[in-house]
Amino acid sequence: MSRTTITRNPLYHRRHPLPAPPAPRSDPAALDELPRILIGGTPVHLVDERGARRVIARAMHDVDGPPLGVCSVNLDHVHHFAHTADRFDGAGPVRWLDLIDGAPVAAQARRMTGTAYPRLAGSDIITGILDDLAVAGLSLGVVGGGAEVTGPLRERLAAGWPGLRFAGHWTPPRAQLESAAGCHDLAADVRAARANAVLVCLGKPRQERWIAEYGALTGARGLFAFGAVVDFLAGRMSHAPRWVAAAHAEWLWRLALEPRRLARRYLVEGPPAYLAVRASGASPSERGPST
Repeated sequence: MSRTTITRNPLYHRRHPLPAPPAPRSDPAALDELPRILIGGTPVHLVDERGARRVIARAMHDVDGPPLGVCSVNLDHVHHFAHTADRFDGAGPVRWLDLIDGAPVAAQARRMTGTAYPRLAGSDIITGILDDLAVAGLSLGVVGGGAEVTGPLRERLAAGWPGLRFAGHWTPPRAQLESAAGCHDLAADVRAARANAVLVCLGKPRQERWIAEYGALTGARGLFAFGAVVDFLAGRMSHAPRWVAAAHAEWLWRLALEPRRLARRYLVEGPPAYLAVRASGASPSERGPST
C-alpha cells in the first residue's frame, strides 16, 4: 500500500509551493497508512499517541514482516542524521516509525500542514506502550544505561506492569558496541532471552544505528530508540514541571540539571539544527516521501 501523504498549509506554501496530495486516513492502524513529511532532512510521521500505539501494537504481532524501529525526531536527531546516509524510512531490514519529539519539530509540522500534531517523546509515550505490552502478555528487554539501574528498573516494571515479562537488562561497554562481533553477541543474547520488545537506550546516534544494523537479529518485533527512558523508568530522572513544558523550555531544564553533558548539544549543535528545521519545505528535497 502506498504511504499516505498530507495536505500542506497553503499560507506556508504560498512561498514554498508544493503539489497538494490527498488527506490521510483518520485512524491508521498500519505504518504504511501514516502520513509522512521531511523536516530538517529527516522523515517524520504525523500521528498522535493513539495512532502510534496502534501501529506499534500491530507490528508486535506481525511475525512475517521486518521489525519496527521507533525513534524520536528532535533537534539532536536532525543534527546527527540530516546530512548522513542514514535513512529511517523503512528501506532496510527494519521499518521505522519516526515520532515528533521537540517543540521546534512540532511547530514546523504545524506550519507545513496546517494541523497541530502532538509531541511524542519517548519518556511520555513509553508508559502507554508498556501498558499495551503488558495487556498482550509480552516481554521487554532493555539495552543501555548503567548496571546500577537494573534493580530499580526491574522493581518499577514489576510494580507498574505485572503482566509484562522482564527479559533482561544489558549494559554493554563502549568497546563491545564498537565491535561488530560484540554487537552480534549482544543481539544473540537478546534473542536468547526471547524479548518481544527492546528499549535501546544508547544515546543518539548510536541507538538508531544499532537498531538499523542489528535490531533484526534480536528477534524482537519492536525496538525503541528512547535514549534516557531507562533512567526515567528506574526513577533516576524526572520529567520537567508542567509549567516548564508549557513554556517549551524542557531543554533549559535539562541543561540546568546536566550542563556539562548537554551544553554542546543545546548551545552549539542545536542552533544549526533549528535553522535546518525552519528551512524545511523550502526546496524539492524537503518534500515528504509518498511511497
